[in-house]
Amino acid sequence: MPSSGYDSGCLPDLLPLYYRRLFPFSQYHRWLNYGGVQKNYFQNREFSFTLKDDIYVRYQSFSTQSELEKEIQKMNPYKIDIGAIYSHRPNQHNTVKSGSFQALEKELVFDIDMTDYDDVRSCCSAADICSKCWTLMTVAIHILDRALQEDFGFQHLLWVYSGRRGVHCWVCDEAARKLSVAARSAVAEYLSLVKGGDEMVKKVVLTDPLHPFIQESLTVVEKYFPQYALQDQEILSRKESVDKVLALVPEDVRKELQQDFQNEKKPDSRWLLIKDQAFKKQATAKKGQYFEKEIMLQYCYPRLDVNVSKGVNHLLKSPFSVHPKTGRISVPMDLKELETFDPFAVPTISLICEELDRPRTGEEESEDVKENEKDSAERRKIRDYKRTSLAKYVKYFDQFLDGMAQSWKGELLKKSDLEKEF
Repeated sequence: MPSSGYDSGCLPDLLPLYYRRLFPFSQYHRWLNYGGVQKNYFQNREFSFTLKDDIYVRYQSFSTQSELEKEIQKMNPYKIDIGAIYSHRPNQHNTVKSGSFQALEKELVFDIDMTDYDDVRSCCSAADICSKCWTLMTVAIHILDRALQEDFGFQHLLWVYSGRRGVHCWVCDEAARKLSVAARSAVAEYLSLVKGGDEMVKKVVLTDPLHPFIQESLTVVEKYFPQYALQDQEILSRKESVDKVLALVPEDVRKELQQDFQNEKKPDSRWLLIKDQAFKKQATAKKGQYFEKEIMLQYCYPRLDVNVSKGVNHLLKSPFSVHPKTGRISVPMDLKELETFDPFAVPTISLICEELDRPRTGEEESEDVKENEKDSAERRKIRDYKRTSLAKYVKYFDQFLDGMAQSWKGELLKKSDLEKEF
């Protein structure tokens, strides 16, 4: 995955500048403090840092934004992960009686990684991505975002590009943060349709009647399948790919289609033949035959790392962390612009640090004079990131936080009313 002008050897020089002048600590703390509704919520949160040469430091925790800021600026981590809220401060876990240090809460999280789709993409493999297979991430976000909001009633979903080959979702509603391991597993299982490892040929099996969630998901998949699967991945063009598709249909249908395909070479027409066969089967079979829908879902449906979602104490890469291999920042995504989101246009740390060095405009100079009269450090940092390509992603984050702040206000009012009663 090319990253314009990024050289990983420069990371030790760039990270101090990034953490000192560009990382949005104020918004970051505002997010993880959740309006101060619950006492010690931020203080009992675990952070972990991956340092140079893969040195991994767990159970970091901080009392204030300033403490977090100072430590990150001292350590300059290559990667930051966020963990659970614990019963005690994570940095004191060794002093707590064995068994009483417990992970209590965490956002419900989802991790979708392009490597899990290697059996259904021919354009790239492993850590590589391109605009053709990125469609799979667009499909995944559409399906999961709708289901989490409409089927489960969650409202505060933060979607984040991982910086390399995938996306993360942080469900931040209070109800989501309080879910037990069993409840998280139930949500993850409900959203999982593609089952089985590499040795499993048929990974999607549908039964009568089709669940409304599957029907809703198919509506999304049907929109992208012709371009993604038939054109970009050519699943009905090359013999090897065609055989993989035909392995997913009943044997008697497979033989007929193999005959039909002798005379029909166009992928779109071949797909119509598969749909015709499915229609015939549905008319005559006692139970539902959905093999054309199963094919579409196997090739396009989101593939979740269920273990990431199940565990309360599972750590996940933090938004605004830098990906050491690509140099790209792990940025929040604006779903209003999902169709045009381009992972290759996400800024690298080298780009935004370079943008910081560009000469200031006259307008910025005059702002500087005003700033000198006020509290300057925090404001200067805000102005710094606004001069770079990071600005629009921090703005998305701000908008997300503003939406959450409305629910915090409601919680704080309820809390103060209860306190008055006692």
